[in-house]
Amino acid sequence: MKILKPLLYFSLFNHPLTKEEIFSYSTNNTLENTTDEVNHALSKNIISQTDEYYHLHLKNESINKRKTGEVEAKNALIKAKKRAKFIYKYFPFIEGISISGSLSKGYFDKNSDVDFFIITKPNRLWTCRMILILFKKIFLFNSKKYFCMNYFISSDNLEIMEKNIFTATEIATLIPLHGTIFKDFFRINSWYKNFLPNKENNLKSITKANKSFFSKTIEKTSTKIIGDFFEKTCFMITYSVWKIKYRKKMNSEDFAIAFKSSKKVSKHHPSNFQKKVINALNEEYKLMKEKYNVDIPNEHV
Repeated sequence: MKILKPLLYFSLFNHPLTKEEIFSYSTNNTLENTTDEVNHALSKNIISQTDEYYHLHLKNESINKRKTGEVEAKNALIKAKKRAKFIYKYFPFIEGISISGSLSKGYFDKNSDVDFFIITKPNRLWTCRMILILFKKIFLFNSKKYFCMNYFISSDNLEIMEKNIFTATEIATLIPLHGTIFKDFFRINSWYKNFLPNKENNLKSITKANKSFFSKTIEKTSTKIIGDFFEKTCFMITYSVWKIKYRKKMNSEDFAIAFKSSKKVSKHHPSNFQKKVINALNEEYKLMKEKYNVDIPNEHV
């Protein structure tokens, strides 16, 4: 049953799905096929239905939490769009900004942060990141509620190399707000359709925003020699801090994934969330096999 993969994936977050969402996150050919599979799974008591939501026997608390989270997400999205426009307009070296994380999936609560996925100009990724982090620490007192940036890539390196169900879901649910560069991003990362063939991207959410005079001036006056010096310095400082804080807590392979760092990419995931999700998902597949004799191939990091 193809409906089980999305239901199991989102059950890790105690997040029930509507029938339309199950279809969009599945590999089923039609919504009718999805409906047939849902009805079959219901009859076998593999899944449950609460109102318009389907799930793996979640408690009513999770259903109500999703309903509340949808309402909160609408309000948070308004604030996030304003913050994204501010970032894109006033901070130099940014070619594109989008919303990721739970908000991009229509959920937000008191424990959520607004996560931004940012595409920078080539050879200015670490400078851009440092400016944003310093602004957050100094002017926002390090609050990340509406200013959380944990993934940067440069516009000459748009392909996401880790190709799995986790990254495919994150790509498919991105809400790009500013920057036509996202047209190229989704074209280059069309591989996500191998995992989620029914999930359309959100390119229609892009709106035009003009760069500020300050941002343009910084970019124009940043000569190659000076700019490259600051870029190298920002990288060395950031990566050194990460190694001191997190390197002893994980092996070298996990550290490389959680803190993927090069001239063209910066990923800051201290909990190595990607690996944890995929490992947990594979455990759910195993339980599904033992309990219902449903065989689902393992996912890979």
